[in-house]
Amino acid sequence: MEAATATVRPAAGRGLAIRIGRRLLHHSLNVYAALALVYLLLPIAIILLFSFNDPRGRFNFVWHGFTLDAWKHPFAVEGLGDAMRTSLEIAALSTIGATILGTLMALALVRYQFRGRAPTNFFIFLPLASPEIVLGASLLSMFLNLGVALGFGTILIAHIMFNVSFVVVTVRSRLIGFDRSVEEAAQDLGANSVQTFLRVTLPLIFPAVLAAGLLAFALSIDDFVITNFNNGSTITFPLFIWGAARVAVPPQINVIAAMIFLVTVFAMILTVWQQRRAEKLASVRPEPEPVA
Repeated sequence: MEAATATVRPAAGRGLAIRIGRRLLHHSLNVYAALALVYLLLPIAIILLFSFNDPRGRFNFVWHGFTLDAWKHPFAVEGLGDAMRTSLEIAALSTIGATILGTLMALALVRYQFRGRAPTNFFIFLPLASPEIVLGASLLSMFLNLGVALGFGTILIAHIMFNVSFVVVTVRSRLIGFDRSVEEAAQDLGANSVQTFLRVTLPLIFPAVLAAGLLAFALSIDDFVITNFNNGSTITFPLFIWGAARVAVPPQINVIAAMIFLVTVFAMILTVWQQRRAEKLASVRPEPEPVA
């Protein structure tokens, strides 16, 4: 009896230790996730906080008091409005160009076998793996050798170039698991290739296309290194901040950054909602009746 009791006690002790270890692991993962979230959001929180600051000098680095003056006049700083407008124009145009070009490239790479397909896949990933300073210097060398004047156009070409890769990767991941039988059914019902793409294929891959477009827009409006090499006399919002930071950092810069962040968050929430809505609609579709 004593030997059996002695055997049971170590087993019970090991079970208790295992349960305690699992609980500690579970809580440690939660703590780690919370710390990682704080690490990511703390700089954004500081940007939002200092957009309401009332600085006493030219630099908005020390908290002095709460005010809404910067939010009431976000473009009061000379040149800030023009720089922001230029960034929005370049981001919008490069997003449209990169999304269209990248989506068509993803369709070609996934659905068709052609000579040069493997090298094309390789070159698609080069802009993702190359440092931005290398891409910027390479593009600058190309433009100078071709005699192209640096400015709005060269920035737009550069942004489309590095955004295409992100669009291709995002859309291609959706196309790999795409059910082609839906397109075949549409063509059996009389739809041609264009109608099938516009009415069947594009709506089904639209969440991936939208996500790729939002990613391209965010990368374009935020880019500094490549833009700095190829801007000429054109000033974008990141370049304006870099130039202004040497003499002054007004709170209006924080206001514009906060606006961009809030718009991005809203777009992300809208995209996630649309994706979940599409998944819910797909889950409630009736199963096809078996053919007798």
